Amino acid sequence: MNIIAVDIGNTNIDIGLFLDGEEQFIKSIPGRSHKKLTDCLKSAWQKIPIAESSKEKKRDGVIVISSVKLAWTKLIQKIVKDNLGEKVYIVGKDIPLPMTLWVDEPDKVGTDRVVSAAAAYAVVEDAVVVADFGTAVTIDLVNENGVFLGGVICPGFEISTKGLKENTAQLPKAKVTKPKTPYGKNTTEAINCGLYYSAIGTLEEVIRRYAEKIDKWPQTVITGAAARTIKDDCNFIDSFVPNLVVKGIVLAYKRYIEKK
Repeated sequence: MNIIAVDIGNTNIDIGLFLDGEEQFIKSIPGRSHKKLTDCLKSAWQKIPIAESSKEKKRDGVIVISSVKLAWTKLIQKIVKDNLGEKVYIVGKDIPLPMTLWVDEPDKVGTDRVVSAAAAYAVVEDAVVVADFGTAVTIDLVNENGVFLGGVICPGFEISTKGLKENTAQLPKAKVTKPKTPYGKNTTEAINCGLYYSAIGTLEEVIRRYAEKIDKWPQTVITGAAARTIKDDCNFIDSFVPNLVVKGIVLAYKRYIEKK
């Protein structure tokens, strides 16, 4: 199975190439970088071998997308059509979701949340929490039977720092990093400490409440660009897995093929 998995987020687009199911690379590209996206997709597609049975010399691979941003979905579709002469398959539309959702409006849950939850459950095979720290923070719960129960959504670091700057008279915009001390000696450090420890505290509290609901402490997997910043102070988590959504896209397509 050869696949280019594309995770379209709110800020970046992650592109992963998998040949015979093995990861070759995963690159994160700003969603507005048309040339970089085009170059990456063209380069990845060229690495996929020609199908032995194809008289037209078509490559033996597919391009699968999970997206939270329709405009960028259309952008990737156009890049792929114009440069590769191929179509893309969209999780939740062309490719079924890889797990059952026990929520009020299944069609409104971001497919990125579902595929990453499915990828985590495929490894854990038990109740699991998946926390994705990106532009927004999502903390989702899957029960021991592999059913997606729902979750919480919070603002990510970028939204929070921007909100403080734009809605106050004097607070600057800060970049969130691991603090040297738990209290700031100046305004920027104080904002950094506040947002950093708020993220960790929120995650731990949400997991605790999930555990009370399901009568067991679930394993916890964190992912996303900002997860790397806080992971060392989260001694209550089990795993940090970069690019979990990309890996979940591959899983969704694999299950789709197996069922066909």
